[in-house]
Amino acid sequence: MYNLSMIAAVGDNWELGYKNQLLCHLPADLKYFKQVTSGAPVIMGDNTWISLPKKPLPSRRNIVVTLEAVTFPDCETVHSIEAAMELVKEDPEAFVMGGATMYRLFLPYAEKIYLTRIKSSFTADVYFPVLSDDEWFCDRTVYRPRDEKNEYDLYFQTFIRKNR
Repeated sequence: MYNLSMIAAVGDNWELGYKNQLLCHLPADLKYFKQVTSGAPVIMGDNTWISLPKKPLPSRRNIVVTLEAVTFPDCETVHSIEAAMELVKEDPEAFVMGGATMYRLFLPYAEKIYLTRIKSSFTADVYFPVLSDDEWFCDRTVYRPRDEKNEYDLYFQTFIRKNR
C-alpha cells in the first residue's frame, strides 16, 4: 500500500498546461491546492519547480525529481521516483503535483487523485493521464461555479484506486 496521492487541475480534454505554465489563474483552485497539501510533502519534476513563482512552497516539504546532475536550493533533490518514494514512505500522505512526466511515472503507485476539473478546453502541450474507469472511481465531487475571480466552473473531484 502506498501513501501517494496526486493533485492537478485539468481541462475538459485532460489538459495540464502550456509552455510550462498553468492553463489559467484560478484563485479557488490555488486555495484548494493549499488546503489539501499543507503540512504534507509535495513531489514535483524540475520543470514544475522552475515554474513556481514562489519557492519553496510554504508549509510543505518540497521534493524535486530530476534526471539532471543538479540540486535545487531550498528543497530536497532526488534523481529517481524510487528515491522520492523512499523519502516519503513514513508520511501519512504525499502529493505528486506535476508535471506531466511525474504524473505518468507515479500513476502506478498512486492511491488517490485530487482533480480540479476546469469546465473548458485549452491549448496545451502537456496532459494528465486519462483515468480508466476499470482502475479508478470518483469518490467525491464538489461543484464550484465561476465568479468574478474564477473565470470557469470547477469540479473538485477525488478519485480512489480500485482493487489494490
